[in-house]
Amino acid sequence: MNARPGKNPRPTMMDQLGGPRGLLYTGLPIIAFVVANAAFGLTAAIVTAMAVAVGLAVLRLVRKESVQPAIGGIIGVGTASLVAWKTGSAKGYFLLGIWFSLAAAVVLLLSVLIRRPLAGYVWSALNGQGQEWREDRIVRRGYDIATLALFAVFAARFVVQQWLYDHDSTGWLAFARIAMGYPLLALALLVVVWAVRRATKRSAGLREAEARQGTREGEARQETREAEARQGARGTEEYGRPAGAPEGAVRGGIGAARVGPAEGPGTPWGRSARGPAAPGSDPRI
Repeated sequence: MNARPGKNPRPTMMDQLGGPRGLLYTGLPIIAFVVANAAFGLTAAIVTAMAVAVGLAVLRLVRKESVQPAIGGIIGVGTASLVAWKTGSAKGYFLLGIWFSLAAAVVLLLSVLIRRPLAGYVWSALNGQGQEWREDRIVRRGYDIATLALFAVFAARFVVQQWLYDHDSTGWLAFARIAMGYPLLALALLVVVWAVRRATKRSAGLREAEARQGTREGEARQETREAEARQGARGTEEYGRPAGAPEGAVRGGIGAARVGPAEGPGTPWGRSARGPAAPGSDPRI
């Protein structure tokens, strides 16, 4: 659907990350750090990585591109360089990212265990949605799957990079940092999108089916009430007073119909309501 005239389209997640160039730029300071460290030592590596990060930010500013990834890159490179300088080892440059992966994995797993999957909150915030999904079991299950996919990414990052860190493999650490960064995260995001859309679509379908079922049940109840009303009307006509007759026209059922016009309700059958016959008179008169 096209955006309305006069309104800017809502930026996608890729746009907020800086687009393909933004994903590429995040790896350049890491490559520069490893190459400079191998050639000139730790201090030169720190200076080179910071220079590359600042240069990328200026380039994006000149090209009028989003500088958000570049600013985040400067902060990240600066913090990682500070850790490397404090530890006196090039592998310290990757230490902050390793422990961040561990913290993220723990938070993601806990959010699933307490039935508040973090992917649901992130997805809702990025798409401007509310928190109604928390009450929908099917949608929440989709967010559980999405959150577990992200958990797998960060857990794998921690396990692999921590092992390389313990074995002083700085070059392989750089490779793992890049390969297990946005490329692996992109695969996890595909799972997130699939799980969320599938759960949302299924939930909407079930709600629509329930609404149709409720409508059919209501119509069936209405038909049952109408049938009972018709049956009651027929029963009144057959066993009670005729339909349309005033109340009290027929009393006592079948026995009352045998009362003749000269007989009262309390007069025995075959006996005149005028009293006993006179002597010598014909009782048939």
